[in-house]
Amino acid sequence: MKFTAVLIAFAACAQAQAPAKADPLHELSASMETLAHRVGASVVQIFASGYALGEAGEMANVVTRQLATGSGVILSAGGYIVTNAHVVANARKVRVRIPSGQPPAHSILQPDGPLAEARIVGVDRDTDLAVVKVDAENLPFLAFGDSDNLRQGELVLAFGNPLGMEDSVSMGVVSSKARQIKTDDTMIYVQTDASINPGNSGGPLVDADGNVVGINTFILSQSGGSEGLGFAIPSNIVRSVYTQLRDHGHVHRSEIGVFAQSVTPQLAAALRLPQSWGVLLSDVAPDGPAADAGLQINDIVLALDGKPMENARQFDVDLYHYNEGEKVSLEVLRGDQKLKMAVPVVNQESDPLRFADMVDPVKSLVPKLGILAIQIDQKIAGMFSDLRKQFGLVVAARSGQPVYGGDALELGDVIDSVNGLPVTSVDALNQAIDKLKDTEPLVLQVQRNERLMYLTLEVE
Repeated sequence: MKFTAVLIAFAACAQAQAPAKADPLHELSASMETLAHRVGASVVQIFASGYALGEAGEMANVVTRQLATGSGVILSAGGYIVTNAHVVANARKVRVRIPSGQPPAHSILQPDGPLAEARIVGVDRDTDLAVVKVDAENLPFLAFGDSDNLRQGELVLAFGNPLGMEDSVSMGVVSSKARQIKTDDTMIYVQTDASINPGNSGGPLVDADGNVVGINTFILSQSGGSEGLGFAIPSNIVRSVYTQLRDHGHVHRSEIGVFAQSVTPQLAAALRLPQSWGVLLSDVAPDGPAADAGLQINDIVLALDGKPMENARQFDVDLYHYNEGEKVSLEVLRGDQKLKMAVPVVNQESDPLRFADMVDPVKSLVPKLGILAIQIDQKIAGMFSDLRKQFGLVVAARSGQPVYGGDALELGDVIDSVNGLPVTSVDALNQAIDKLKDTEPLVLQVQRNERLMYLTLEVE
C-alpha cells in the first residue's frame, strides 16, 4: 500500500511539473498577438491641418481652420501610405506619426514614434481614398489580400487610431463581403462587426494572414459610437486606386461605352432575364466601342477576361486596370445564348470633380456666386479636350449659399466673361461682381461641355 501511494504521488508530481499542452484557445491568442505586433508596425497616425468653409449658421461661407486626425497604412518600404480622402481633405499640412518599432524596455507603454512631414500624392474623392508620401526608407509595409476571396464569418482585425487612441486593434468577422449602402450607390463595401470608431478612418482591415483586405472608412450608428456596423473599402478597389494615384497622381477610369447595373430579382422578373444575378447592360452607347463590338442592351455580362462578374461596381472597377486602346474579353449571356466579344477600351469622360482637389479655400472663393474657382493655366487647359478659349476660370466646387440666383453654374463650367468683360483670375471675377449694383443683372459667358452659353443671374 505504501509503495503504491508513493507511485501515485510521484506521478502526480511529475504531471504537475510537465509543461502544459497548448490548447486551441491559447494558440489562437498567441497567433493574434503575433499578428497584431507585425501589422501594427505598418499602421500610422495622420494629422492634417488646413482651411475650409463653414456650412451652417453664422459660420456659413466663413473660412475656418480645421484639424483632422485619422489612420493610414504603409504600403511600400519607400514611404507610400494610403488613407481616406476625407482625412486629408482641404489639408495644407500633413504629418504622419510612424510607429517606433521598438519594444519598451521597462514600461508597458509603447514609446511615441517620430513625426514626419508628408506630401499628398493624389486624392480620389469618388472612392474616398488618398495617397500620401513620407521621405523614408526600409519601412515595414503590408501587402494586399484579395477581397473577392473574403467569406462571410471570416475572422478579420481592424487597426487604427480611434478617437486618437494610437495603435488600437479590434477583432471581428466579415459580416458581408459586398454591402451596397444605397441601391443607387456605385460603391460596395466590406461590412464587419470589428469595432470601428472615428479616427479609424484610413486604417487597414486585415485577414488572418496580415494582408490588407480593406481600408476602414465609416460606420452606421445611432449613438455616434461603434455598433458593430463598420465598413471598409475592398482591397481590390484600393489596390487599383492606390497604384494609379502613386504612379500618376490621379485615377484613370476607362470605359467601353455601356451603363451597367447589378441584376436584382425584381429586374430579372420584370424583364424576364435568364438569371437573377450578375451585371446587366441597361444602356449601350450608339457608335461606342461596345456597340461596335456587337453588345446590346439587356445583355448580361458573365465574365471580364475570364473573371466572373457579380455586380456592376466590380465591373466598373475592373475596367480601371486597362489603358486606352487595349481590349477586354467579355462573356455575355443573351437569352439562352453565351457569346464572347473583344471590346476596345477608351478613356472615360472627364469628371468635373477632378478640379476640387486643386482649390485653395481662401484664394479660390467667389462668395457671391457660392463657388470655388481656379484660374486656367497650361496644366488645366491640357485637361480639356475642347476648350474654346485659353483663359477663364473653372468652377471647381461649391461653397455655400450664393447671393445671386437664377441660371445655375455647374461644376466644370468655364467662366469666360462678366457682362461682356473677359475675366482671367479669381480676383478679377470678384472685383467685376462687386462693382455691380444689386439692381444690375449679372450675365456670365460660360463654356459648358462643348458649348458657349450665357447665364443670367440676379441678386435674390
